[in-house]
Order: sequence, then C-alpha cells, then structure tokens
Amino acid sequence: MNYSFSNKVTGLQASAIREILKFTAFPDVISFAAGNPAPEAFPVKAVSEITAKILSENPIAALQYSITEGYTPLRDTVKKRLASQHSYDPDIDEVIITSGGQQGNELSCKVFLNEGDTLICESPSFIGSINSFKSYNVNLVGVEMDGEGIDPEKLEAALKANPNTKIIYLIPNFQNPTGKCMSYERRKTVYKLAQKYDVVILEDNPYGEIRFEGEHIPSIKSLDTDGRVIYCGSFSKVLAPGIRVGFVSAPKAVVQKIVVCKQVADVHTNILAQMIADEFMNNYDFEAHLEKIREIYRKKCGLMLSEIDKNFSKKITVTRPQGGLFIWATLPDGCDMTGFCKKAVEAKVAVVPGNAFTVHETDPINSFRLNFSTPTDEQLVKGCEILGKMSREMFD
Repeated sequence: MNYSFSNKVTGLQASAIREILKFTAFPDVISFAAGNPAPEAFPVKAVSEITAKILSENPIAALQYSITEGYTPLRDTVKKRLASQHSYDPDIDEVIITSGGQQGNELSCKVFLNEGDTLICESPSFIGSINSFKSYNVNLVGVEMDGEGIDPEKLEAALKANPNTKIIYLIPNFQNPTGKCMSYERRKTVYKLAQKYDVVILEDNPYGEIRFEGEHIPSIKSLDTDGRVIYCGSFSKVLAPGIRVGFVSAPKAVVQKIVVCKQVADVHTNILAQMIADEFMNNYDFEAHLEKIREIYRKKCGLMLSEIDKNFSKKITVTRPQGGLFIWATLPDGCDMTGFCKKAVEAKVAVVPGNAFTVHETDPINSFRLNFSTPTDEQLVKGCEILGKMSREMFD
C-alpha cells in the first residue's frame, strides 16, 4: 500500500542523535553522543524504597486514573520550589505536571501556533523541540548566539522580518547543544524585546539545577510582569529521565488550554512516577542529592576539558560550560565537520554533528556536540585521545 502521510509529519526525519545511539550499542564504541544522566547519579535505593512504600500504603491512588493537572502534592511542591528559586509565586492553578519537559514544549506550541506562524529559536537548538515545532508546520527561524546567549540585534531583526512571530523558544541555562548560559543582562534585553513585539517566551530549563560552577542567574520567568513567559522544567536530569515527569508554569489561561490538550494526548502523567518525585523531594535530602550530581558533573566536565586541552588540535575551540551536560566544539573555518564526525565514528568514538541541531539540516555549521555525563572516566580519557589524534592529523 502507498501511504499518504499528513503534512504535519511528511517533513519530519528520525532524530540524528537516536540514529547515532543505535551505533553506540556496540560495546567497543565510546559514546560522547548521548545526553543521558550519569549512571552513578541515579538515586536507585531511594526510588526503590519510595516505590515500595507507595504501593504498600497507597496503591490505588498510584494505579488509578487521576486529574490531568497532576498530582496535587507534587504541584504544590513544584510551586514552592519555583517561588524559592526564581522569585515569583505561581498559584497552584498555574502549574501542570507533564510527561517530561518535552511534552511541555510540545503542548505550548500546540496552544499558541497555527500553521504558518513563526517561532524563533536559538541556532543551534534542541532537536527534540525543533521536531515538535516542525510537526505543526510553523515557520522556524533560527537566530545565532554569542557568548552571552541569543544575539539581541539579530533577534530584533528576525522579529521585524517576521511580524507573525508567536513564540521565542530559549534554553537559557547550559543550552543544548552548546552548553552556553545566557547572562542576566541578556535575559532582560530579550524579555524587553518580547514585550516590544508582543510575543510569548517559552523558557526551557532542564539543566538549571545542575550548575556546578559560577553564580545562579535568575530565570527569564522571574522578570515576567505581564504573563508572557511559559516556563518548562523537568525531573529528568535531577531524578531520572525514565519516570517522564516534567512541569509547566504559566498564566492560568495558558495552563487551562494546556490541560485540554494534554487530556487529548495522554489524559495525565504517570501518577506513580509523580508520587515518587514528590516523596523524594520532600522526605529525602533533595539538596544533598543535587550537590552529589553537581560534583559528579563538575569532575566529568573538568576531566573532558583537561583531556581536550591536552589532546585536541589548538585550532579547535570549545565552550567551557558551568553546568549541564554538553561541550560544543568548533572546527576551523572551511573544514568538513560532517567528514570529521564520520571519521570519529569509524574510529569508534561517537559525537553528534552540529547540523542535527539546526533549524534546517542544510544550514552551514562547523561544530559538533560532546557529552561528558554518560561516559566513564576511562572512556572520557580514551575518547579524547582518539579525537585529539584525529584532529591533529587533520588540522595541524
């Protein structure tokens, strides 16, 4: 049979990262391509205890249908944490629990964007969100970043050129894929531009809790005086991605529309997983757990950077993140980035080519992404030695 797929999915391609990860299943391949938390960061014992307790003491609540907005105690916990961290106080009706942060991004897009509307994002940006946006046949416009985040002059030019812009999508903290962190001054500038051109900001913050160097920077949401920032968070990087628990904080009118869309999508997020997240945050030492994770990533990031400094051609530049999971490496001008990534795979080291994160795969880019959280220390050292030898042979 010849299938006639909808316009919404015809142009979608499988994630390049997921395709690369198939290759990394081979035991002799060192993967710098994933974005997974470190295995030693998972609180396995605590989750096991919590699950047993819930299924023993409150099994029906954990296994029965529940409300779309999410497990009420967890929503209240999230609200209190947001208030303490970000200097704003969302009412409980302004928080909805989602199936991971990814669903929060997707449903926000569904609520606001018609076919043909424009969404502006950083270039490069997270491929999962890019594909979500593409599925709604929106006009995606990528705006370059500098060391402080999205370039404000280029952002304003894009807003002027696209008067039908509805959303600016941003990952201000330790951006995926670059690891960059938007400065506070830049956040204020971007918010003012959103006000000037009357657009919504979708602030995606899955990595903010894993800052391991430097000072905390207030969220864009903390600047929101007129209800134009949708804030998406996740437990994937601080508890476990497999439980698929995230959240959205937004004005009540927005959350009410997201609730309706979520009812259509999956009725509600897994309730047992929500109960586990709430119990862990309230009755275990969540701050000590976060400090443990931060220390793991501080060491892993430092190790990878030191090995890059030791082994890579000096013609390759890299970001030096203060948090998150990723380092962004840029080859010299005129070099074949795709060829370098293919050669790395042949040498049994997997990295992600930069065009996996561009709005259009044909957009010019000369960078690739490295992940330091998933590999062992031994793999970090060996993989950087292999890539370093390759880089020196190709560029020095």
